[in-house]
Amino acid sequence: MNTRYLLLVFFLLLFSKQEINAQFGFSHEVGVITGPVTFYSDYGVRNDFETNIGNVGFGVGLIHYLNFSYRADCNCYTRDKYFNDHFKVRTELDYHKTNFDHFGKWVDPDKTSLTADQLRAMKGSTTVFDIGAQLEYFPLSIRDFASRPGSVAPFVSLGIHWVSFDPEVFSDLGALNTPITTPPKYYNGFQQEGDSTFSLVTSFGLRYKLTPLTDLMIDSRWQYYFSNWVDGLNPQEQFNEEVLGEGNGVPVPENKANDWIYWLNIGFIYYID
Repeated sequence: MNTRYLLLVFFLLLFSKQEINAQFGFSHEVGVITGPVTFYSDYGVRNDFETNIGNVGFGVGLIHYLNFSYRADCNCYTRDKYFNDHFKVRTELDYHKTNFDHFGKWVDPDKTSLTADQLRAMKGSTTVFDIGAQLEYFPLSIRDFASRPGSVAPFVSLGIHWVSFDPEVFSDLGALNTPITTPPKYYNGFQQEGDSTFSLVTSFGLRYKLTPLTDLMIDSRWQYYFSNWVDGLNPQEQFNEEVLGEGNGVPVPENKANDWIYWLNIGFIYYID
């Protein structure tokens, strides 16, 4: 799905919520977020510090909140209910891109094997757009936070995002799927075409009240994809067996999980009065 279509969907959701506001008296917040994205993929070595700091991209997002504690139509608070004072619904459209290299012990400078050379030459990238919603829980009163500039409000969230991704995989040694360029376990275990999936999103963060109508936010997010192709690489025995022949597949026991990311972002939020 292209960027323009995703933007259209996001703003249609935003306008539909404005219509809800007209009928029920909810208020709205809009903002932007940005920050580094650590991509946990099939490149590099699991739980390796060099891999984790090497395969880092950058993301930006547009966010919208449905605020149940305040009514913009009457410039007043809603009825004092626990849900209204402790929950918000967050909708967002995100973009991030990460470039990939193999890091870790298998490509250390003292490794001189053909496999080490192939891994050092194998590179990739992925571009990700996603759109979705999260329910945010504020353990402290949203009303109290909104009334006092300089106050802070911690939160946790959980939600589902639809994801569109476009990966690229290549080797500096030449075309993939040849004995010169590709370690056996990666035969046919890559994807160059774009695709889509869903993801589970959870985060915890903190808001700081700048003014009555503006907040700063820091958000620490984990996002687990329901696909192992988001990075374009997915080595499995069934794939390399297609090339190496039945019974000759190379096991890949380390490929235990789908792709996922950790995104540390900061944001600026404006309250639509």
